[in-house]
Amino acid sequence: MIFDKSLLGFIGICCLPPILLLIYLPNVSLQWIIVQSGFFSFGAGLLTYKLIPSVADLTSQANLTGMDLNKKGDPKYSGKKIPESLGICVAVVYLVCVILFQTFQWFSFPETIQLSEYNAALTSICFMILLGFGDDVLNLRWRYKLILPMFASLPLLVAYAGGTTVVVPDINFPVPLREWLGVVFDLGIFYRIYLLMLAIFCTNSINILAGINGLEVGQSVVIATSIIIHNLIELTIASSAPISSSSATLASVSPHLFSLILMIPFLFTTISLLFYNWYPSRVFVGDTYTYFSGMCFAVVAILCHFSKTLLLFFIPQILNFLYSVPQLFGIIPCPRHRVPKFNAETGKMEAIPTNLTIINLLLMITGPLTERQLCVYLLIFQGLCSCVGFGIRYCLAPFFF
Repeated sequence: MIFDKSLLGFIGICCLPPILLLIYLPNVSLQWIIVQSGFFSFGAGLLTYKLIPSVADLTSQANLTGMDLNKKGDPKYSGKKIPESLGICVAVVYLVCVILFQTFQWFSFPETIQLSEYNAALTSICFMILLGFGDDVLNLRWRYKLILPMFASLPLLVAYAGGTTVVVPDINFPVPLREWLGVVFDLGIFYRIYLLMLAIFCTNSINILAGINGLEVGQSVVIATSIIIHNLIELTIASSAPISSSSATLASVSPHLFSLILMIPFLFTTISLLFYNWYPSRVFVGDTYTYFSGMCFAVVAILCHFSKTLLLFFIPQILNFLYSVPQLFGIIPCPRHRVPKFNAETGKMEAIPTNLTIINLLLMITGPLTERQLCVYLLIFQGLCSCVGFGIRYCLAPFFF
């Protein structure tokens, strides 16, 4: 197989920062736990890469196939059916990897294990995999896609052991917020409602920013990498604290360690899927993958207490949602597929202004692009937004909190 240079460059850019941060992590015991998780995850990635062609054959035999709308009219791809729902392969291998590492963790370093969080995370992820695969097979209506994630998120809310208070920003315009609300304000039940809405948003936002070969999987790789970098930065800060400080103990860093244990296998298995989903795509990931990936992000953000930071990594998805609101809520007609149109003569994608997505918006700004160029530009935008998110989190936020 000949790999696309842009794909290899993208994967290299995503993998290099976490590796460097891990090398310079001061705590050797944390390093060793993360490295062991990496070994399990690497094996899961290889297994995913080997299984995808076999699972693709099975989905084709079950008639779970589709046409690539972005190549309509291209004689090279005319009439070619592409296997769908390959997210199920990634999701199952991911679950097996996490469960095996949970067992290994129980015997090797039980002081770091969090059984209630683990079980809640796996329950919610399994529920969303079932919903996604059901959607691929049964073509569920949108109202079910909004309702069912609420039930999938309930185990997260039950297992959530964090507080419901928020630090009030030190802002005096237009009113001095801290004089009105205090330094810390308890949102109570409204904070848990916010977490519920976060889970629903994560599971659907990736699904509505889709339709281009490699885009769903690529944006998930960028978000997962951003989360891993955030976790490693927090572990480095905690490990660099004075020895006498309790912040240097495993108990205090366990939320970010738990997040890494869930995100590292996700990253490896997703990269394996990206090799097959990159342009020209040989498999489609289906709603199974988009719901699975969204719930994985929601799980680590909620259970590991960095939900607001996660939203900084979802800036493109938030912008796409806001831009899509008139269609999503039926104010103007919303077609089933809101992808750009393919011009067979030029081989480029052209914007459809009435389809309100940032994919079409980018084409309206840049003009026609090839599908590969369009995906690369969108992933660059996703990466730049993550950089902005890190700037807000570590440079701007300390001035207000």
